[in-house]
Amino acid sequence: MKLNLKILHSLLFFTIFNTGVSSFAGAPKVGRTAAARYFQLEKQAERRGTASADDDSSSSSYSGKRLQDHFMALGFGTFSDGTAYNWAHNGKEEKIGKWGADLTYRFAEQEYLFDESLRISYNQYRPAEQDSSKLSLLYAITFPEAASKFPIYFGGAAGLGVYLKQIDQESLISFDYQLYLGLRAFNLFDSVGFYVEGGLRNHLHITSDGQFNGTFLSLGTIFNF
Repeated sequence: MKLNLKILHSLLFFTIFNTGVSSFAGAPKVGRTAAARYFQLEKQAERRGTASADDDSSSSSYSGKRLQDHFMALGFGTFSDGTAYNWAHNGKEEKIGKWGADLTYRFAEQEYLFDESLRISYNQYRPAEQDSSKLSLLYAITFPEAASKFPIYFGGAAGLGVYLKQIDQESLISFDYQLYLGLRAFNLFDSVGFYVEGGLRNHLHITSDGQFNGTFLSLGTIFNF
């Protein structure tokens, strides 16, 4: 009987010892696996966060760049009406405006307000049955800014005009000013769009008393870069 009790005690001790050792050996294994899994998930989350931040940064940089894009517009048109006063002779003369061309380059933008541009205009006239032509350098302000992509725009321009061909005894320089209203569409063909514009084109002779008031209609293309 005593032998049986000893055997029973030995078996019970062995079972308890074996169970404890197994538990002790298994615990670190489970801990390492859980820790490895935890750090793996942490790294994946960090990678996703970094990628998202990079995407946001790239998107912001791209948007900022688009707001700073310049564009150039080239257009041709004709005077629908043009009246001269005291140009080549005393009095009034009608329908002397012929045709013209414009090159407009936007060089700055007042964000959410307007664009600033340099406009070079070439126009031809025929006062007193004589040919006359003039090149004008104008500072232009256009509302709203092109970055808004709004299709309707308006603005004004003013500057100095220099006659390439002028009637004798008339001023070779003039003060030119324009008021315009237009419709525009950007990037219809890659980076090329178009516009149609109408408005007033007037000038005052500086060293003589001549004056011209005209209405103008033009059609042209817009280049983004």
